[in-house]
Amino acid sequence: MSKKLAIIASNGGLFDAYKVFNIATAAAASDQEVEIFFTFEGLNLIHKEANQNLEMPAGKEHFLEGFKNANVASIPELVEMAQELGVKFVGCQMTMDVMGLEKDSFVSGVNVGGAVTFLEYANEADVTLTF
Repeated sequence: MSKKLAIIASNGGLFDAYKVFNIATAAAASDQEVEIFFTFEGLNLIHKEANQNLEMPAGKEHFLEGFKNANVASIPELVEMAQELGVKFVGCQMTMDVMGLEKDSFVSGVNVGGAVTFLEYANEADVTLTF
């Protein structure tokens, strides 16, 4: 039986995106089952347009040069990598409704569900992380 990792992505900046997708892809590459629940600003990480222009928090701009020098993949590339590794993405229905967003605003392969949908998965997870 493989281990399960549940991630809540509720913040939408570039710094948070790297944390979410780094952990998710590492776990999936280690044969763990991974599901990410994107809510509130976290929806930016899987939004077709927003995830290409995520902001770095003030005072952290020096990381941009470090990412470039280390040849770290872009967020859209990490999204694709995560999906290729079998990471499941769930967009929060309530947040999408509140923000007036439709499923087609997001990368392909995103499932839409509420907190209960995620909790059903998280209740069986070995680890739950929040970013």
